[in-house]
Amino acid sequence: MLFPDARGRRLRANPNFRRMVRETKLSRDDLILPLFAIEGKSVKKPIDSMPGHFQMSCDHIVETAKKAKEAGLPAIILFGIPDKKDGLATRAYASDSIVQKAIQEVKEKVPDITVITDVCLCGYMDHGHCGVVDKGIIDNDASLDLLARTALSHVKAGADMVAPSDMMDGRVGEIRQTLDEENFSHIPIMSYAVKYSSAFYGPFRQAAESAPQFGDRKTYQMDPANGLEAIREATMDIEEGADIIMVKPALSYLDIIYRLKQEIDLPIAAYNVSGEYSIMKAGEMMGWVDAKELIMETLISIKRAGADLILTYSAIDVARELNS
Repeated sequence: MLFPDARGRRLRANPNFRRMVRETKLSRDDLILPLFAIEGKSVKKPIDSMPGHFQMSCDHIVETAKKAKEAGLPAIILFGIPDKKDGLATRAYASDSIVQKAIQEVKEKVPDITVITDVCLCGYMDHGHCGVVDKGIIDNDASLDLLARTALSHVKAGADMVAPSDMMDGRVGEIRQTLDEENFSHIPIMSYAVKYSSAFYGPFRQAAESAPQFGDRKTYQMDPANGLEAIREATMDIEEGADIIMVKPALSYLDIIYRLKQEIDLPIAAYNVSGEYSIMKAGEMMGWVDAKELIMETLISIKRAGADLILTYSAIDVARELNS
């Protein structure tokens, strides 16, 4: 049927029509807020490359978690900036380290919000890589026990879910086995299964103080040119016990999110990463774009591609907008 018999504008004619036939709907239930925890009290240090975000001590983490809960968000994900670093990332799995303390504080004072923790070693290593380094090479297998110990320490502190982001082969299975043996078989794993080596991580590395001190992460993070590899990585992590599969970054990999949605039957998370957020905020500061509109359009595109969950630095603002 062609014009004039067919008129697509009929169902765009007013806001109610558009609401009624909208194919993709973004919900507060889809959103997870990343937060950066740092030692100290009353610390709220601005992250220059991420306007509106801060490195925060536990008291401010709790206050932000309260705001997230009040906005209707179901979950936060915690990243830690430790007080010291070494070659074995010992502060990553110490019971009195920053993420462990932040978990305890949030679960005590905002018990109804889900606390997810990023499980990685880069921010705790003096060399900034995501695994143990031996003679300049990242030693995959030597890193697995440390990652599992980190995940276990988070769960013992009260974490509701752990999210390994290191991209070491076999880490999901190691974490699953460790949690099961310690009677935490009920704790889900959200795996950064499909994590690309991306230029979009720059602002995050400033925020988490986790930039590598030599080389890069291309030997363990994925080549942006590869799509089939994403299916293999996700499938392996599912077989090892992952409950949710994540794609990171989101915007340059919408096709990967879509392909995974057709291939797997687990929930898919997508990380709307720091560089994506910062570019939009910087454009707004220059007066070139409306960041609020860009962010909403961006999140809808991620949801339309097939993501069930979206990690986004805009989570509170978006949740309030959806609630208005």
